Amino acid sequence: MSDTYLVLTVIGDDRPGLVGELSAAIAAHQGNWLESSMSHLAGKFAGIVRVAVPDGQAGALQAALGRLSALKVTAESSGEKSVSPGRRLKLALVGHDRIGIVREVSQVLARHAVNVEKLETHTASAPMSAEILFHAQAELHAGTGLDARALKAELEHLSDDLMVDITLDETI
Repeated sequence: MSDTYLVLTVIGDDRPGLVGELSAAIAAHQGNWLESSMSHLAGKFAGIVRVAVPDGQAGALQAALGRLSALKVTAESSGEKSVSPGRRLKLALVGHDRIGIVREVSQVLARHAVNVEKLETHTASAPMSAEILFHAQAELHAGTGLDARALKAELEHLSDDLMVDITLDETI
């Protein structure tokens, strides 16, 4: 028997025990919790989880997840995780918070066919002033033909326009 892979999106009012309820439902249907990312945002618990479940249990698991009273869970079928060839990059950005930073940076990345695989952002007060700074860390994936110099140049040009500090490093 083979497995069905599901990506779950989860949201609910934050309180102790939510991960336990979610993991109990998954385990009760012979599901294997493969990877996840979860956060507390504005009083909400939000997360994504990738699970593998035997084919015969997938529908029952989805029904059980729908009955969880404290969480809204959406499930989407996905394939097995595959590692595609290419280059791994890490992007760090710090700048004055304003509308449009993520949009403008993501447009540059898309023009260079760079995929955002992970993005974490937050705002915080600047150390020596009351100004709010926007911070972003991103893990990126690009094809082997990426012109890294052109990407860096366009990001540097953008950083001048946005008054932000952007660094782009290649990882292994």
